Amino acid sequence: MRLHASPSLIALSAAPLVVNSLQLPFGINLPAVLDNRLNSFKSAVSQIQVPSFINKIIDPTGSSPLLSLHRDLVAIPSVTGDEEAVAKFLEKYLQSKGFKVELIPVDSPEHPTKKRYNVFAIPEGGIKAAPILLTSHIDTVPPFIPFKDGLRSVHGRGSCDAKASVASQIIAVEELLASKEVTEDTVSLLFVVGEETTGDGMRHMNTLSHKWEAVVFGEPTELKLAVGHKGLAMLEIEAKGKASHSGYPSLGINANSHMINALYKLDHLELPSSDLLGNTTLNVGLMNGGVAANVIPAFASAEVAIRIAAKTFQEVKDIVDGALKDVEGIQATWKHPYYDPVFCDHDIEGFETMAASYGTDIPNLKGDHKKYLYGPGSILVAHGDNEKIDKSDLYEAVKGYKRIVRGIMNAKSIVVHDPAKEEAAKPVIEAVHVKVEKVEVQDAPANKAEPKTDKEEQVEYVTILPVDST
Repeated sequence: MRLHASPSLIALSAAPLVVNSLQLPFGINLPAVLDNRLNSFKSAVSQIQVPSFINKIIDPTGSSPLLSLHRDLVAIPSVTGDEEAVAKFLEKYLQSKGFKVELIPVDSPEHPTKKRYNVFAIPEGGIKAAPILLTSHIDTVPPFIPFKDGLRSVHGRGSCDAKASVASQIIAVEELLASKEVTEDTVSLLFVVGEETTGDGMRHMNTLSHKWEAVVFGEPTELKLAVGHKGLAMLEIEAKGKASHSGYPSLGINANSHMINALYKLDHLELPSSDLLGNTTLNVGLMNGGVAANVIPAFASAEVAIRIAAKTFQEVKDIVDGALKDVEGIQATWKHPYYDPVFCDHDIEGFETMAASYGTDIPNLKGDHKKYLYGPGSILVAHGDNEKIDKSDLYEAVKGYKRIVRGIMNAKSIVVHDPAKEEAAKPVIEAVHVKVEKVEVQDAPANKAEPKTDKEEQVEYVTILPVDST
């Protein structure tokens, strides 16, 4: 006798899943006896073979390799400095898919007691010197926000920035290998720590011997190829004064007043801009000064972030230093990291392009490799309390990463550099001066018996000879 699952039985079998994943409304708690019976029923029903399309309806995330990998990554807290758990998860996952995985320890002064690892993976039979690298970061900004599944989108810290890129890159490489569009010695994967702060994970890779011909960096670009992103300059300003009673301000020196003068000058600076990356922007992100309203403040501080759209860090630094040099009582210190505007390759067909105003790990990885910046999701929700990504974007990103790898392999692309530098590097083509020699062609003697008619035109030939410049 053969048993078949009826629709009602299938529906009942799904009920415990719904209870576990969505919880009961209004805070209702199941009695222990009912809960035990429900779990027993679930266990018994789980033995029934349910068609795969039913599973997709009941648990669409769990039935999708891409969505389930993304869910598992987002569910693991990995605020910068605490990336060990997600690195260990990726190690096991990638090993289960036939990759050789190396956990590369990363030491940093900011997190001296933490175990932190970059995850480097190559297909079984592959080589470390594979020409194409897909990379993103596994750390997130605080605070941790748990994974939450929705009908069309998923929420949680890192769901967009940048675990969406991590999951999409992995699945893209798996599919390329399975379809034999790439060989094992063509691609590798690298997922780093510390991108959200000092970039110490990616910078650590410069101490190793790894080199690549093309690197695809995963960040939220709304499924567009980035033409580049702005540079970064970080400035800390300190103002020193002398404390006194606010009733006798002449006895003190007001540090806040010095700071206000400095920030006013910075706020009214004319900073460089470009057609490609837009305006250079300056943000006073943090201020502190004084101890009480009735005390002349002896100390004030501010932290400033500048996103550089044109020129170089040094040129912007000179502009800022020039504005602050005559402000009394302040000291400005430039902090790390800082870097010039970054220009990316965007020569693969079939993509829209965009310019990013945020920073990435691209300047932290040294080398003459080609640089692509692409990924699912929008940076506009990346660090917010409602960070999310559409499920459809994850699927599109897999297609996008595969298309980029194919484009690199086809070798039809041209490196795109800073347009300003390109203009300066154009070779000078000297003008060629010519002289014109006019030569009249006489009538052929063989035709003397037949003189030309008036209607026939006399033909003149012009020979152009180059002038000897010597």
